[in-house]
Amino acid sequence: MNENFQPIAVNSPHDSPLLFQLRCIVDLQLLTIYRFLSIELKNLSGNILDVGAGRAPWKSLLPLHVDYVGIDVYSKDDFGMANRGDILLYDGITLPFGSAEFDNAMCIEVLEHVSDPAVFLSELCRVLKPGAALFLTVPWAARIHYVPHDYHRFTRFRLKSLLESSGFSVEQILERGNDIATISNKLIVLQASLLNAKNSLISIFWRIPLALLLLPLVLVFLVAAHYSINTKRGSLTDPLGYSIIARRRFVAS
Repeated sequence: MNENFQPIAVNSPHDSPLLFQLRCIVDLQLLTIYRFLSIELKNLSGNILDVGAGRAPWKSLLPLHVDYVGIDVYSKDDFGMANRGDILLYDGITLPFGSAEFDNAMCIEVLEHVSDPAVFLSELCRVLKPGAALFLTVPWAARIHYVPHDYHRFTRFRLKSLLESSGFSVEQILERGNDIATISNKLIVLQASLLNAKNSLISIFWRIPLALLLLPLVLVFLVAAHYSINTKRGSLTDPLGYSIIARRRFVAS
């Protein structure tokens, strides 16, 4: 299976605030992740491990006194991530840290790319202190991306089961977006696919007219999606994804 276009890598909201906010208008996945993290990260203390850090976009949301450690896999190029001297690299299996080193962790849009999520979460649990918080997001309504490293889509029930069996207690699982946002997201992806420059010359003759006909519907659903997200309307049975807060359980003595 070929991937027509990969997701656009996320940069820090503080690198170019206007461009980031403009992207959030059309990238509803990014919008809902940003809203979740901007609330949850601002009051942290101690240190935090960012697993699957990429370009470390969420580091700028942390208080200045929080010590940040970002880590990603050696094969980061498969995920469109550039080299960064401040991001550690590892084999994707064993985190190169001692047990109970971190007060917090975040793992943003990564778990679907992990072939064995139970082993991954257990290893993440190992490096966290008892009571440490984990901030996790996963997509639900997302196209196949970063081929061939796209393995899972999780329901809230599977997420809870995975986390609890890996040593965490789950504080919160919330849907990001709703069915209207999901339809809008799918229409935007379809529009981008129709306008993809890699299409053959012959296909352009039907793709471009179709994209033009689709544009008004895309805009209507995009406006409706923002309204439904801001007013908490729409069904949560088909969300964009999930945001989760979990804590490493205390071990009984």
